[in-house]
Amino acid sequence: MGIPASLVVYIVFEAVIALISVLGNILVIWAVIVNQALRDTTFFFIVSLAVADIAVGALVIPLAIIISIGLETEFYSCLMVVCIVLILTQSSILALLAIAVDRYLRVRIPTSYRSVVTARRAGIAITGCWVLSFLVGLVPMFGWNNVNNLKNEQNSTESGLIITCQFETVISMEYMVYFNFFVWVLPPLFLMLIIYLEVFYLIQKQLNKKVCANSKDPHKYYGKELKIAKSLALILLLFALSWLPLHTLNCITLFCKTCKTPMIITYVAIFLTHGNSAMNPIVYAFRIEKFQSTFLYIWKKYFCCKPSRFINGRHNNIGESSKNVL
Repeated sequence: MGIPASLVVYIVFEAVIALISVLGNILVIWAVIVNQALRDTTFFFIVSLAVADIAVGALVIPLAIIISIGLETEFYSCLMVVCIVLILTQSSILALLAIAVDRYLRVRIPTSYRSVVTARRAGIAITGCWVLSFLVGLVPMFGWNNVNNLKNEQNSTESGLIITCQFETVISMEYMVYFNFFVWVLPPLFLMLIIYLEVFYLIQKQLNKKVCANSKDPHKYYGKELKIAKSLALILLLFALSWLPLHTLNCITLFCKTCKTPMIITYVAIFLTHGNSAMNPIVYAFRIEKFQSTFLYIWKKYFCCKPSRFINGRHNNIGESSKNVL
C-alpha cells in the first residue's frame, strides 16, 4: 500500500519548515554573536528561544516525519520522543514569558533596569526556564501515560511493549489538557497578554508626558521601546495562533469521545506548531532594526565577501561615509 498523498505533502512541507527553522535561528544566534548591540538581556532570552527552535527543526520535525509513517517501536522510546516535543514547547513558552517580563521592567524602571536585570540574573532565569521545561515535559515518563491502558488492551504484562508510535497512543489526554494546557500554556499566555497591555499603556503614558530620566530624548527612547514591544508581542501572537489549534484538538479528543478529527486537520495543526519555529527569524528581519542590519552585514561579509563593518552597532559598507548610519 502506497503512502497517502496528504502524508507526502505533509512530509515535504515539514522538511521545508525544518530547513528554514534551523538556518533562520542559527542566523539569529550568529547575529547576536557578531553584533555587540544585540548583547543585552532581551536578546539573551531570544537566543534561548532560538535554541529551542533549532532543536525543533533539527530533531523534532525529523522524528515527527518518522512517526507519521507509522514506526514500530518500544513504548518508552516513543514516549521519550514525544516528551522532547513537550520540553521544547514549554521552553518556548517560558522564554516568551521571560521576554515579556524583561520588556515590562525596561519601561517600568528605566533608570534602575540595568542594575536589576544583570547578565548573571538573566542567565539564572534562562537556566530556570529550561530546568522547569524539563520537569514539565518529562512528567509522562514518570507514570502519567497510556502504558497501562495499552497493556490491558493487549492483555500483556511484558515490560517491552511494542507499538505503532503515535502521539495519542502514548500520551494521556488528561495530562495534555488538564496539566499541560490548562496549567502550563493558557495561564502563561494570559499573563503575557496582561504584561504587554501594561507595557503599551506605560509607554503611551510616557510618550504623552515626554519625561524620561534615562534618556536625553524621551520620545526617541520610548518610541524605540514601543516598536520593539510591538514586534515581540507579534511573536507572542504568532505562537498562540500556531499552538492553540492543536491544543483545541486535544480538548476535543478528551471531552468528545465520539468525535473523529479528519487526518488532514491534524496534519495542519501539527504543521502550524512546527512552522512557528521558522516564523521568529522572519519577524526579527522585518520588524527589529538591529537584527535587520546585522543579517545584512552577515550576508554581505560572509556570503558576498564584501568588506563591511558596524558603526555604533549598525551595519555599514567600507567606503560609505559614517554619516549615513549615525
